[in-house]
Amino acid sequence: MRVRVKICCIQDEAELDAAIAAGADCVGFVGRGLSGPEVIDDDDRIGQLASRCPPGVDPWLLTREADPEALVAQVRRARVATVQLCDRVPPAAWAALRQHHPAVRIVQVVHVGGPEAEAEARAVAPHVDAVLLDSGAPAGDAPVYGGTGRTHDWAVSARVVRAVPCPVWLAGGLRASNVADAIAAVGPFGVDLCSGVRSGGRLDPEAALAFVRATGAG
Repeated sequence: MRVRVKICCIQDEAELDAAIAAGADCVGFVGRGLSGPEVIDDDDRIGQLASRCPPGVDPWLLTREADPEALVAQVRRARVATVQLCDRVPPAAWAALRQHHPAVRIVQVVHVGGPEAEAEARAVAPHVDAVLLDSGAPAGDAPVYGGTGRTHDWAVSARVVRAVPCPVWLAGGLRASNVADAIAAVGPFGVDLCSGVRSGGRLDPEAALAFVRATGAG
């Protein structure tokens, strides 16, 4: 089965069209509460962009909202097919999404700082539709939830793939020059990137196309 490709940090219609033209299976919109120039603070604006996705292209909302009621409301306004939870959430958040948005897929991010990520992924996997392994550092005074451009230990990611029953996405420092090696080392269901296809703060259509081709999907 071919590896799925998600191009993240989509800011507007032009970037969305470029990602779709490159062959992305999924596109990610960075919601309020996260950081970086790609953040879209208006949930309704994300909904407008998500509605432009053709059949076969899955719009994702990235959020670090953990309050169940607020999370349900945010997903309702964004009108996406998948919600990516970029930080740890209480079990009540997963339950609320299941109750109020049963058709929306839940992807829980696990940040791989060391071997302990395997145990965290095992714990969350029964509650979600997929796990996404990234290189953020959510703890500390200056938390980072993604878009680092840094890889992590792919050996840990490979163990997670073998350990959990749900699909696993791989993110963190991926680009056209290393994604084939990452896929070979980890065996993920899908790969996800932001900074690896951006230049001067904008999505580079040629870089996006090169990345998709490098995964074997193009």
